[in-house]
Amino acid sequence: MNPTNEWIRQAQTGDAHAFALLYESVYEDLYRFAVYTLRHVQDAEDAVSETVADAFAQIKGLREAGAFRSWIFRILTAKCNRRIRQYIQAPGELDDEIGSAQPDLSEQTDVRRAFGSLSREDRLILSMSVFAGYSSQEIGELLQMNPNTVRSRQSRALKKLAEQLA
Repeated sequence: MNPTNEWIRQAQTGDAHAFALLYESVYEDLYRFAVYTLRHVQDAEDAVSETVADAFAQIKGLREAGAFRSWIFRILTAKCNRRIRQYIQAPGELDDEIGSAQPDLSEQTDVRRAFGSLSREDRLILSMSVFAGYSSQEIGELLQMNPNTVRSRQSRALKKLAEQLA
C-alpha cells in the first residue's frame, strides 16, 4: 500500500502525526506557491498556516486519497485569493507595510521582478501550473475559465517573462 494513502487514512481518524507526514510531503510547494502568488512572505506564511489548519480539520471529507495534493492546493488557492481581495480593498496598508520591511534578497532577482510584473491572474495561472502541478483543465475548473483560455494566458505570460529576462 502507498504510504500516502495510509497516512491519509490515519489522518482521517484524527492522527496528527500522519497528517504532519502528509504536510511534509507538500509544504515546500505550498509555500512557494503562496509566495509567488501573494508576493509577500508573511502573508504567504499565514496563508499556508491557515491552509494546514483547515485541511486537518476537513480531511475527513477527502474522498480519494490520490487527490490529497490537488485538494490541499485548492484550499491554499482559496486562501490566497481571499488575501488578494483584501489587498485590493486596502491597497495603502500593503504598500506601507512593504515599504517599511527590510528587502528580501530573493525578491531582488530578475525572475521575481519579471514574475511580479504579470497580472494577478497570470501569476496565479503560472503558479498553479508550475508550483502546484495543475493541468490547464484543473486550473480552468478552479478559476472558472475555459482550459483553452488558461493555456493561451499561460503561453502569453511565459512569453512576456522570456522577453523581460532576455
